[in-house]
Amino acid sequence: MNATDAILWAFVALAFVLALACVFSPWPRWAKALLIAATAALYVGADAGLEAVWGLPSRQALPERFVLLAAVIDEPSKNRPGALYVWVNAIENGKPAAKPRAYQLPYSKDLHALLNEGLKKVRQGVSQMGTAEPKRGPKGLSWLRPGSDEQEVKIRDLPAPQLPEK
Repeated sequence: MNATDAILWAFVALAFVLALACVFSPWPRWAKALLIAATAALYVGADAGLEAVWGLPSRQALPERFVLLAAVIDEPSKNRPGALYVWVNAIENGKPAAKPRAYQLPYSKDLHALLNEGLKKVRQGVSQMGTAEPKRGPKGLSWLRPGSDEQEVKIRDLPAPQLPEK
């Protein structure tokens, strides 16, 4: 049994105990409703936390500035929408972060072409720096879907470090 199955069965057992508590206990309805809400919140929190622990690509927005390390393009087909997976190192205070992070982005032809160009340069030894800014426009209910905020991604050559004179 792998970790995903173990977590699934743990939540099934928790839901079963919750159902028994709600059916057979003399607790007031507000306490039962609070118990159900707390269990749902626990599940959502555990799912988000485990995604980060397992090393799955994050669906959160890319960092504002980053160094492109690698990318995998999953082109769309009839059965799946496709995705772009990028491995980046966030730039914090002018320096790359200690640990890189993988991100999953929705597929777009423009971003696909941009990543291909950036990867060609990375293979040639030219480091690539990217910026990600939120796209402007009506938001609607997009805040309900995590990671749904679209970003405008730009990639360019990383400037050569300036060494001090002797």
